[in-house]
Amino acid sequence: MQTLFGATERGPSLFERLKMGIQKTRRGLVERLDEVFAGKKEIDAELLEELEYTLITADIGVKTTAEILERIREQADRRELADPEAVRQLIRDHLLEVLQAAERPPVEVAEPPAVILVVGVNGTGKTTTIGKLAYQYRSEGRSVLLCAADTFRAAAIEQLEIWGDRVGAEVIRQKPGADPSAVLFDALQAARARRIDCVIVDTAGRLHTKSNLMAELEKMRRTAGRVVPGAPHEVLLVLDATTGQNGLEQARRFTETSGVTGIVLTKLDGTAKGGIVVSIVRELNLPVRYVGVGEKPDDLVPFDAERFVASLFSP
Repeated sequence: MQTLFGATERGPSLFERLKMGIQKTRRGLVERLDEVFAGKKEIDAELLEELEYTLITADIGVKTTAEILERIREQADRRELADPEAVRQLIRDHLLEVLQAAERPPVEVAEPPAVILVVGVNGTGKTTTIGKLAYQYRSEGRSVLLCAADTFRAAAIEQLEIWGDRVGAEVIRQKPGADPSAVLFDALQAARARRIDCVIVDTAGRLHTKSNLMAELEKMRRTAGRVVPGAPHEVLLVLDATTGQNGLEQARRFTETSGVTGIVLTKLDGTAKGGIVVSIVRELNLPVRYVGVGEKPDDLVPFDAERFVASLFSP
């Protein structure tokens, strides 16, 4: 696992937790691939058509699917693919290649605080994700300050305070309707004075089509950089895996306007279309930092491409 603070030891249960969390995606992709390959002795047009349908419906994405099919055709023509099992391995290898191509470590922060801006539309699980991130950092012995910069909803501030109490992290807040950048300024000043390791900033859940709200995000980025040089060190976009290709459009718009550096994919345990992970990485060249695989505080799993693909394809 990699964090803003450098490498930490991988917990021994991460693989199994991830594997359990993506069972629906496994059934929607790998088990259907097995059904396509069952009884097939050769690679023909019918097999390729069934493969294309399976990959597309699992939200792997049109571009990645086309690449996979082209590789299969090329290797079949050169007689480098002997049987459908070899095709299965080719698909696995290509998915891993796509995911690893976008992997990059977060910026390591030598002088605290590390500032993480968390963005996304309403209903994706953004505030819950912040609570889970705070839980993880606190479990690693880091000090955490939460910034309630979602001032448009009183309920969002209250929800963040509940998480703060739960994980032992103070919440910096102002009255509902306050200027989000002013709240952020106060939080960063407090964090610097107290030598806090990490500030996690909740922002208003906003539609990616609202240009004025996107401008507010940019203002917050400028504020962060003035108080803490180099901040924000990470801008995490929280996406709901169950939204499928619509989530890809959200990611594209947020990336254009708010400097997203990584993705958190929530509710992965609730969809058979976890292939959206591949679509996002392929289209935007953005790393997935975490995936949500449950409701408990520790159900936010650091994403690792090799572990993810192994979880999909292992028995």
